[in-house]
Amino acid sequence: MATRIRLRRMGAKKAPFYRVVVADSRSPRDGRFIEEIGYYDPTKNPSLIKIDAERAKYWMGTGAQPSDTVKTLMVRTGILEETPYKQTAQAVAAEAPAAVEVPAVEEAPVVEEAPVVEEAPVVEEASVAEEASVDVETSADAEETVEEAETAADAAPSVDSEEAAPTEEATEEAEAE
Repeated sequence: MATRIRLRRMGAKKAPFYRVVVADSRSPRDGRFIEEIGYYDPTKNPSLIKIDAERAKYWMGTGAQPSDTVKTLMVRTGILEETPYKQTAQAVAAEAPAAVEVPAVEEAPVVEEAPVVEEAPVVEEASVAEEASVDVETSADAEETVEEAETAADAAPSVDSEEAAPTEEATEEAEAE
């Protein structure tokens, strides 16, 4: 059976009062419990906290896990010590070893400098007149291709849309048969 040490809400509306109880983790918040080990009254100034330290340690020794709120209350009363994840960064740094030795890394051998490659000669740019003649030739080739496609289309047998589509008379004759 998994047990939890948690709070059970008591008191009136807007005037909460809690009992610290040991309960089965499957039971509801204010439902059945095994043992009452203390109380917590947050309405008082300062808050009243009373937890039986001996019984709390006994139940934690048997495997009962305190809820986060109960754990905080136990730290306030001195039953538990503050957990490491709540410590400040300075305290963690103080506990860390002063210096960590890192093994020395051998330096890589120095590589000789690569020989310098001579620059390639600059190619002279084509004149504007040469570029224009290339454009004229390609446009003339494109015009010839368009003309050839048009003559091929003219030579192909044409199909009239009227001949291809069946007429109403033809469909009526087909239905009559």
